Amino acid sequence: MAEQNITKPRSKKKVARQVSQGCAYIQATFNNTILTLTDLNGNTLGWSSAGNCGFKGPKKSTPYAASIVVKTAADRVKETGLREVNVFVSGVGTGRDSAIRALNANGFQVLSIKDLTPLPHNGCRQPKPRRV
Repeated sequence: MAEQNITKPRSKKKVARQVSQGCAYIQATFNNTILTLTDLNGNTLGWSSAGNCGFKGPKKSTPYAASIVVKTAADRVKETGLREVNVFVSGVGTGRDSAIRALNANGFQVLSIKDLTPLPHNGCRQPKPRRV
C-alpha cells in the first residue's frame, strides 16, 4: 500500500496584543467568583475563576479566593501590558470588595467602578401564602 502524506491544518499563532487600558468584569455569586479582563472593545484578554484556581465547595466564594482569582488573571494578561482598568461588578457574593482591592494590589490602576447587579422591578409573582 502507498502511504499518504496527511498534513494537519496549522492553527494560527496567537499574537499578544499590546493593550494599556481595558475592563475588568467581576461576577461575584454566592457560589463562585469569576474575573474576566477585556480590552475596551470587549475582546477577552484573560479570565480566571475560583474553581479554576483549585478551590472547591464553599471556599470558592470567600474573599481570599477572590484575591487569588485576580492574581491568577493578572499573571495571564501580563504580556499584554494592561495597566488601567474600568471595573464592572455583578452579583452579591463576598468576593466583591476583595477582588477590587486585589486588582489595585496587583498593579492595575482602577479608573472607575460600576455595579451591574440586576435588580428586579417587582420581578416574578410571589408564591401563594402558606395555609397552616
